[in-house]
Amino acid sequence: MSDPNGTTARSRRNIGIFAHVDAGKTTLTERMLQLTGTIREAGAVDLGTAHTDSLDVERRRGITVRAAMVSMRWRGVDIHVIDTPGHTDFASEVERAFWALDGAALIISAAEGVRPQTERLYRALEDYGLPFIIFVNKCDMADADGKATIAAARVSLGAGVTDASDPASVLECLADFDEDMLDAFVEGRRVERDRLRGSLRGYARAGKAHPAFMGSALKGEGVAELLDAITYYLPEPSGDPSASPAGIIFAIDNSQSQGRAAHARLFEGSLRNRDTITLTIPPAYRGAPAKTVDYKIAQIRTIELSGRGSDLGELTAGGAASIMGFKEARAGMTIGDAERLPKRAAPDMSDERNGAFAQPLLLAKVTPVDPAQREALRLALDTLASEDPLLRAETLGGDPHVRVMGAVQLEVLEEWLRTRFGVMARFGPPHIVHHETIAEPAVGFYAYTMPKPCWAVIRFDLEPLPRGAGIRYDSVVPAREIATRYQHQIEQALPAALRQGILGWPVDDIKITLTGGEHHLIHTHPLDFIVASPVALMDGLRRGKPVLLEPILSIDITIPAECAGRVQSEITAMRGETIDARPRGDLLRMTALAPTASSLDFHTRLAAITRGRGAMTRRLHGYKDRAPDPELVCPRRGVNPLDTAKYILAARNALDGGIFDDV
Repeated sequence: MSDPNGTTARSRRNIGIFAHVDAGKTTLTERMLQLTGTIREAGAVDLGTAHTDSLDVERRRGITVRAAMVSMRWRGVDIHVIDTPGHTDFASEVERAFWALDGAALIISAAEGVRPQTERLYRALEDYGLPFIIFVNKCDMADADGKATIAAARVSLGAGVTDASDPASVLECLADFDEDMLDAFVEGRRVERDRLRGSLRGYARAGKAHPAFMGSALKGEGVAELLDAITYYLPEPSGDPSASPAGIIFAIDNSQSQGRAAHARLFEGSLRNRDTITLTIPPAYRGAPAKTVDYKIAQIRTIELSGRGSDLGELTAGGAASIMGFKEARAGMTIGDAERLPKRAAPDMSDERNGAFAQPLLLAKVTPVDPAQREALRLALDTLASEDPLLRAETLGGDPHVRVMGAVQLEVLEEWLRTRFGVMARFGPPHIVHHETIAEPAVGFYAYTMPKPCWAVIRFDLEPLPRGAGIRYDSVVPAREIATRYQHQIEQALPAALRQGILGWPVDDIKITLTGGEHHLIHTHPLDFIVASPVALMDGLRRGKPVLLEPILSIDITIPAECAGRVQSEITAMRGETIDARPRGDLLRMTALAPTASSLDFHTRLAAITRGRGAMTRRLHGYKDRAPDPELVCPRRGVNPLDTAKYILAARNALDGGIFDDV
């Protein structure tokens, strides 16, 4: 296909396909590729022949673990599709797909109906402001009822869902937005189909209405109608090619033959081969400053199924392409002016409370089987972290650790290390990522006056805050006591210091006030306050008596009504509480709050209780106090600031790099 990532001279759509696991996303993508003539024969997920599941681990396991972009052409429109994973362990791939899209298709299985994951995807698409249509799949299966599924979706998801094949359903939907349609609906007047369709198109592109279509991806039924709907109901990308560039890197592809390729979506401006552009590196943690780096584009290539692509030469606003030459590019880096990106494409990966799906709350140690491969393991983890920033590969207590979503992701990572990098490694038992705070107000103080030359005296007043309040910082110290430039250094140093408190976990829910201190006109070194701030902070955290905070999950559960008693007993046994329960036909929808530690294997128990008929999704709700546990301590990244002599020595040796790179 020539110019599949073409310029504004050709009409195009950038869409994602989303669904709960086993709803048939990849099968649908294969049929779309076949019908558009992009491939000759559709592959099969179960046989490991799906074209979008190109990784060995995907073919072997029969699941999608990496979002894949493919291009096709239908009735004169270039359609760029991102096929996303359905398994919750790879939700970060789903999250990043949102960055590149202008619209979406939400898949619902007629055999299973609306699942908790379907509802979560629906809400996320609405929250991100992405227009989307719905495809009810597997209508060929016994007992499947496409129209009943659409009706149920309208009740459980929202009034914007409408059966596009039923004029009465469309009119009822439009009556919620359009007064003329409301009058026609109330009066029982007939509205011409073309007028209905045109009105529905306008509200669909505005993200208010969601036309639903029915078919079977396996048999190819309804797929042509879905492609027509994508081109008609979903919007073209907007953007000014003559403006300064603004875009985002939504995926990284590392290959031995091509090197590191950055898959980028451009929302404004144009990029050409040999252009030099500025990338912004997102902060690794809350409060950290963003950094920028300039790169020269070696080549802009099309994104192809083969992974090779062809020279595109230019990428304009609204398009997506593979960019070569960004040697250290990572997913999440923004191109040009990040302030001009749409909300969905301006990610904040520094705060696990952000994001609709991805909250990796497990921390696992990684150990090479052969100690001689330690450096190779580090490089491999760095590459994987460039592809998935939420892995947060880091060294704790001298050993590499990663943040993950669940056990399946750990299995895939272990396989990737072996097959992609030739590194045999083992993951230790994952531990829950906790936070910590203080129990009572306290003062933190440190006078960094020896060994000369140095002078930085700091006093912090610390106060505990309500759960979920986060970190607040203020200063009441006049510039005559601590110069303004040094106060800026203190504020810069705190986010890095707050990454590990007394127990080694991120510090949360406290107010920090700079209430005293002094600089010295002669002896103060430019970085003395950066060195001293963590010591003063840790002194205050110690005096404030550390409190361990455990993550609490919000769990949405759909079960047969007769299983309610046993499920409620499980929730109670998990130290959880049910906060909502409502019937939905023969099913019961429950929402519960439970600690992460006690609910990790709840999905297995739920499947046993409901004989596979139950479904659930979970997301981070917040943190709450838990009993102290001497074993729940996180290894440190470096020297503990409370070990002052050793810390000062380490700090002085690392002022030009190392532990202060983040500030």
